[in-house]
Amino acid sequence: MTRAASRAVPEPVVPAAAAVATAAPPAGTTAAPGAPTSAASKDRDRTVTVGIAAAMVAKGIGLAAPLVITPACFRFLGDQRYGLWMAVTALTGMAWFADLGLGNGLLTRLSHLADDPRQQAREVSSAFATLGVVAVALLVGLVLVVPAVPWAGLFNVSDPGVAAEASALVLLCFGAFVVNIPLSLIQRIQYARGQVVQSNIWQSAGALAAMVAVLGTIAAGWEPLAVIACAVLAVPVTNLLNCVTYFWFQDRGPRPGPKLVHRATAVGLLRLGLRFFALTTMSAIALNVDSPLVANVLGPTTAAHYAVVGKLFGALSIFVGLVGMTVWPVNGAALARGEVAWVRRNTQRMVLLYGVIVGTIGVVLVGYGHRLIDLWVGGIDRAEIPVSVLIGLASWSLLIAVTSPLILVQNSIGLLRPQFVGWATFLLLATALKVWALREFGLAGLPVAACLAYVLTMWPAALVGYRRALRRGEPT
Repeated sequence: MTRAASRAVPEPVVPAAAAVATAAPPAGTTAAPGAPTSAASKDRDRTVTVGIAAAMVAKGIGLAAPLVITPACFRFLGDQRYGLWMAVTALTGMAWFADLGLGNGLLTRLSHLADDPRQQAREVSSAFATLGVVAVALLVGLVLVVPAVPWAGLFNVSDPGVAAEASALVLLCFGAFVVNIPLSLIQRIQYARGQVVQSNIWQSAGALAAMVAVLGTIAAGWEPLAVIACAVLAVPVTNLLNCVTYFWFQDRGPRPGPKLVHRATAVGLLRLGLRFFALTTMSAIALNVDSPLVANVLGPTTAAHYAVVGKLFGALSIFVGLVGMTVWPVNGAALARGEVAWVRRNTQRMVLLYGVIVGTIGVVLVGYGHRLIDLWVGGIDRAEIPVSVLIGLASWSLLIAVTSPLILVQNSIGLLRPQFVGWATFLLLATALKVWALREFGLAGLPVAACLAYVLTMWPAALVGYRRALRRGEPT
């Protein structure tokens, strides 16, 4: 699961990855081939632990800020303008593919280049140039297309004032999203260089800045579009400031620039990125087909109720994704050094960590899930969502979680073929089993069918790919 997804010790001068890469055994001792030194092993462990903690704190702030501003925005903007804004935001969320997978590709390639600052600068420059071209092309398309689309009619806007602003609102939201496509690369760069804490500080600062700006403009009585602009521009502005601060004042290596854009490097990045893009697309379809199937077999009302319960358990994937983004580049750097023993030990530890945390929360959600749903949304008949459905979803979340560390090792070196085979066979088998289970056993059969298909397809693929990745990392 490449998204696991979603996600390090801060060193203002020397990235932690580089420090680990150059660590040497104490004088008078020799390190076993493929085994990290004690100092290097401790550095990597600390990198992972501190990175996970920083990511969790940043994610908490990122989730809390929208919760604070939502009531104020809803009251100030009105239901139609706010509803239009949320609908457009949902459309931008569907355009996650716009970076062509280059973010993940860059993360993977940089983690193998700790000792080559010049090539790192080439990779970064080529990635920025490629996505810059994509962003400019998309902006031109937006300027040409957005005014020609009847957005007010498309979203059933009846308020004349809101209808008059519809095109400007759409252009603003999509424009901010497009501008952020190349700027968001800074997060991958910092993760790859072991500066996870620094990256998450910037992300938290962006969320807090958006909250303060939105509440401030509402208190000042500014125009509604100005309030929305503060909300949607906070992330790209924060990433821009992060880029400027990082490359002009902090990073002492070769500074990325147009002269370092390298055609072969850009082609290699694009090739790897497109493979990540294709894999992410396939896994996204496989993981999000449930609601359409439920609607087709059991009706839209049941599908809506199942989606609510799914969101409750979907919160577990946030934790998996955050940890995954932290471990991904560290695994890559370790395998590049032939430190297979550390990768194996860390992967086992991550499997245990995921199992304990996701398993424990899953048990809590099974026991108190109905009460939480009643408090959250209410109006869902418990008989329609029996405890067996909650148990099935908890089991499904646990399966995904304990498999994720094996897949992260493969992602860290760009080994994607086993996952292609796994997700393709899972999609075909799971879809057939889910339709049959829904018809035979109702909603309770859906997660059981998913778990069975996953064990038969993705588990073998993950194990095969994991072992293959470790063999590639062994010193020759």
